[in-house]
Amino acid sequence: MNDEALIPPSPAEEDHLRRAAADEDALSPAGRDPIALFREWMLQAIAADPDLANAMSLATVDADGLPDCRMVLLKGVDAGGFVFYTNIESAKGVELAANPKAALCFHWKALGRQVRVRGDVEAVSEADADAYFATRARSAQIGAWASDQSRPLPDGRALERRVVAAGLRFGVRRVPRPPHWSGYRVRPTSIEFWRERAFRLHERLVYERDGQGWTTRRLFP
Repeated sequence: MNDEALIPPSPAEEDHLRRAAADEDALSPAGRDPIALFREWMLQAIAADPDLANAMSLATVDADGLPDCRMVLLKGVDAGGFVFYTNIESAKGVELAANPKAALCFHWKALGRQVRVRGDVEAVSEADADAYFATRARSAQIGAWASDQSRPLPDGRALERRVVAAGLRFGVRRVPRPPHWSGYRVRPTSIEFWRERAFRLHERLVYERDGQGWTTRRLFP
């Protein structure tokens, strides 16, 4: 049985019109570099919602061809692609080792915008992984050693015991990066920008990799 009280109502026409008027030029310069456009949108998303702006869904495929999706955090973006970090022995790490391709999706509801990324995946360098790990809170560093991410938890207190054990192991010393923890870079082959517009005349602009450059095309919403 559907519980309609759980589902927010669709935006009213005045909501669409108000947002469209404030965002009319968001996708006008179609020839610009898509990474530069993404960075511009990300800065605006951070201003609107700093806590969730870099949250993105990450889709991979398992050994049976079944899609798998979860939320992760974007930790870097440049001409080389979109970077995130994780336990490489987790489900996502195992899936990426077998099939190094992925899709990302950013959704910024407050801005009425979405960005979809598809591409090949490669590991970041050891130096980059070390440098990022060193910036994490010590509790997060300890947690990276303690958690067998995606694998069965023997009992409700197992993780806490392992956190305590890892804390005692390192004491007050620097916590090194675990060998099973690193990062990935999604090298985009396509990036799609979606913008909400009035009367559901939404705008979709796709950049597709063409050698060292990009081609663009617009899609029906």
